Amino acid sequence: MAMKRLKGKVIAVTRPQERAQVAADIITNEGGTAWLAPTLELKMTRTKSLMKLCQHAPNLDWVILTSPASLESLFHYCPDFKHHLNDDCRIAVIGPRTQRALEGYGIKAELVPEDYTAEGLLKMMAPLDLEGKIIGIPRTFSARDVLPEGLRKLGAQVLLAEAYKSTVPRDIKPVQDLIEGIFNEEVDAVTFTSPLTVHNLFKIAEDSENQLIDFLSSEKIMLVAIGPITGDAIQEYGLTYIAPSKYTVEAMLDIMIEEMDEDRL
Repeated sequence: MAMKRLKGKVIAVTRPQERAQVAADIITNEGGTAWLAPTLELKMTRTKSLMKLCQHAPNLDWVILTSPASLESLFHYCPDFKHHLNDDCRIAVIGPRTQRALEGYGIKAELVPEDYTAEGLLKMMAPLDLEGKIIGIPRTFSARDVLPEGLRKLGAQVLLAEAYKSTVPRDIKPVQDLIEGIFNEEVDAVTFTSPLTVHNLFKIAEDSENQLIDFLSSEKIMLVAIGPITGDAIQEYGLTYIAPSKYTVEAMLDIMIEEMDEDRL
């Protein structure tokens, strides 16, 4: 029988509830306990900008999908979107999860960067002729502006559409319980999958924010980021983190387990 590498370990998962199952399953299968405390809530929304993007579907040269949430909202409110795209329209996604979700709608992505970030996608698209090209990007407006600004510098016309909102959860009790658990040293690691999952943790801490930062500075609890962009958010609080070279939940948990194995030696 394979050794359960997380036996006795409690790992906090801060990503949205509907996105947490993969991480929770890996943690449980490795003998650990997944402490689900979503610091981020995703809500699909029918905005004017999203409906404008749907109307412009026949004119688009590119569609860039940055997350499964943007894809789900787009096809929920614009179910015929793909049928209105012109035959020359090209599709790009930022990561494999979005790629798989897209394939579920019978659409294949032409571009998927090896580096699952806006910067990685820009690097792939930089050699292309984007001058005057119309690129549609459904996403949350709380996302970084690296991608649209980079595309505009390459000469593209970017149509941003708010497909969903990323907010602090309406029910913050699970996060408050997690913060208490951190103070009581009941948690071995906290995982983060986006900058907002980091910032919202400290926002929910309210008056205890400085105390939480001081406690986490002691490095009694491991902070794990899915990648360097999320890691940068952790560093804004003066904290250290570990992150994988491949920006997936699976890779994030693998490097966490490896680090814990080294600590046991």
